[in-house]
Amino acid sequence: MIMKLGRSFEARVNRGNRAISALVAILLCGCAEKIATVRQHEAVYIPAASPSLAPADQDIADGNKLRNTEPLKALGNYLAAADRSAAVLRNQPQSVEARRTYNYAVGRSIDIIESTPLDPWNHALTVPSPNGEYRLSTKRVADPERNPSNYTLETADTLTIGGMYFPNRVVIDGLGAPVVAISRNDVPDFRKTLSTQRIYGTATAFIRFNGKQAQLEFAEPLAQERITLNNHSYPVAGDFSAPLAVGLVKERPERLGLVRLLRPENYAATARLMRLQAYDRNRIPVIFVHGLQDTPASWGPMINYLRADPIIRRNYQFWVFSYPSGYPYPYSATLLRRDLDAVKRAFPNTKRIVLVGHSMGGMVSRLMITDAGDKIWRSIFGKSPAETQMPEASKKLLTESLIFAHRPEVCRVIFISTPQRGANMALNWVGRIGSSLVRTPFFLASIPFATLQAAMTPDPATMQLSRIPNSIDTLAPNNRFVLEVNKLPIAPGIPYHSIIGDRGKGDTPNSSDGVVAYWSSHLKGAQSELIVPSNHSAPRNGQAIAEVDRILKLELKKEGRSTPTSTQTSSL
Repeated sequence: MIMKLGRSFEARVNRGNRAISALVAILLCGCAEKIATVRQHEAVYIPAASPSLAPADQDIADGNKLRNTEPLKALGNYLAAADRSAAVLRNQPQSVEARRTYNYAVGRSIDIIESTPLDPWNHALTVPSPNGEYRLSTKRVADPERNPSNYTLETADTLTIGGMYFPNRVVIDGLGAPVVAISRNDVPDFRKTLSTQRIYGTATAFIRFNGKQAQLEFAEPLAQERITLNNHSYPVAGDFSAPLAVGLVKERPERLGLVRLLRPENYAATARLMRLQAYDRNRIPVIFVHGLQDTPASWGPMINYLRADPIIRRNYQFWVFSYPSGYPYPYSATLLRRDLDAVKRAFPNTKRIVLVGHSMGGMVSRLMITDAGDKIWRSIFGKSPAETQMPEASKKLLTESLIFAHRPEVCRVIFISTPQRGANMALNWVGRIGSSLVRTPFFLASIPFATLQAAMTPDPATMQLSRIPNSIDTLAPNNRFVLEVNKLPIAPGIPYHSIIGDRGKGDTPNSSDGVVAYWSSHLKGAQSELIVPSNHSAPRNGQAIAEVDRILKLELKKEGRSTPTSTQTSSL
């Protein structure tokens, strides 16, 4: 009998361990493959066939021999090669070889400046060369976000990128040497300016020659499409994938996914809205909102793809909203509303915003286009906030989360794999174990739950808890908040779209993406609904990404601006 009890207990323990292991495996989404990889290598140069470029070819060959032993002389060789190839372009502006030689020489000049290191940013350099002595300086830039001295520069042609998120590399063939601009220090006031804490920017280097005066300057290919050199106009070369990959490799934001779910309070400082490029008031912001146990890194493949479309690049700027996904999602929506207020303060002339929300991020986005007033409050508590008795601090927090109006700055929403009516996963054993592992933040745990329960209107049909609900609880189909939100209409005049996965089974309306069923994702009144052959990771599905591209262009047609709207030219 003792042995039987012991085996029974051991079996229960093993089942519990297997359950936890299964949960962790689900939460980690099988991400054994690295999402991004970056490997450095030497840039490859193929000598030009044109006799007019032979002197530049020799300069490059000599510079490559000297770069490790006499870097200043090597820099002189590269400047001479850039000067000679620029002179060829003056007479032969269509010469692909001259442009390629110029780009290589500029890129190697940047490599020498960074590796030696030299400081042309603050003091002009005298550089000996076989073509005479050059005076190398840079264009002065007052804006610290565009000041090259504040960045480490990595030339894109020396980087091989790969990983799960980068099956394709998005580049523009043109003039200049694309670089990844990495801010040397944390951006001052990054929260106030809604910047990332450290910038991984897309830039392109050029050198202009006036006799032996060489001026190094930069363009932002996300903001500037063409450059003029020697009275000829060229497309600005660009590499949009390299900065994304370098940022993901160096910062590894995906590591925060699980820990921010399980211990959200420890990562409260990571909750914020961030722009992924220099602000441009002429471009429409697209804010990507990730889901449960996820981070903004999950949008890497979509952003990489969308930046390949010149119409999207010209008209949109990309932002991400990051938050600890262990928070109940009504509170995460409160944080997003606060950050949208911050956008108004920092950038008062911002265009209306498109929201793209995945999974729970879609539920957060739904609250941005819903007028709740005090309807949810009255449904839960049976009386107005003024009549509801509870500590003031608790009431303030609940008021922010339960009483809200739609955000007028939001012009369109795209829902991807969104459990509008909840997900049964939150009710089964996986969800219950997951919910038990999430540690409630102190500021929520401090709400006197017994007092809260006493004030609530009894409803036996809803989820019953003995604590403040966490994010997994607020995904349950019988969660009171989920039920009440679905009684409220979406604010009129704001188009919304649904992208839903069916795992390729073609069994809609009985389909599921493996986490969210169609009956929950389907939203009446959607301007469009697309079923894609994907699991719950639909933001990485090619058809889903193409649909986002289509919808963004639809918004441009609505505004009558499907052609370029920004002619901004700028330095780094």
